[in-house]
Amino acid sequence: MKSIQRGFTLIELMIVVAIIGILAAVAIPAYQDYIARAQVAEAVTLTSSGKTPLAEFMGDKGIWPSTADIVMGSLSGKYVSNITLAGAVGTIGTIEVVASMKSTGVNTAILGSTLILTSADGRTWNCTAGTVSSKYRPAACRN
Repeated sequence: MKSIQRGFTLIELMIVVAIIGILAAVAIPAYQDYIARAQVAEAVTLTSSGKTPLAEFMGDKGIWPSTADIVMGSLSGKYVSNITLAGAVGTIGTIEVVASMKSTGVNTAILGSTLILTSADGRTWNCTAGTVSSKYRPAACRN
């Protein structure tokens, strides 16, 4: 009696490995971009949390605060090293809320970059400034 061998040929296995390699080549960079966008989202959240307290300070005192810790609670996060104020601090003018990304532990595409939230009056805010590439920003913060 004849015994029949069953299984995959070497060519079939090589085709499967090639397909997996192609899928991985596409998926890994897309996943890295996704990670960077998620990390930038923390910077957006931290800077946005200062909008209302900054507007209230401006409405009450007539000037912007001199430092962020006067009105904001969280000045750092897992991926954000610090939040600072720049521009017209302690005066009237355009204020900048600057979120600086950490230099370690974040995606290499956003390493040490900044996201800047600006306002002249506390009512309207713009988050298109800073060194974070627009492809990693939320849609509302792209140029």
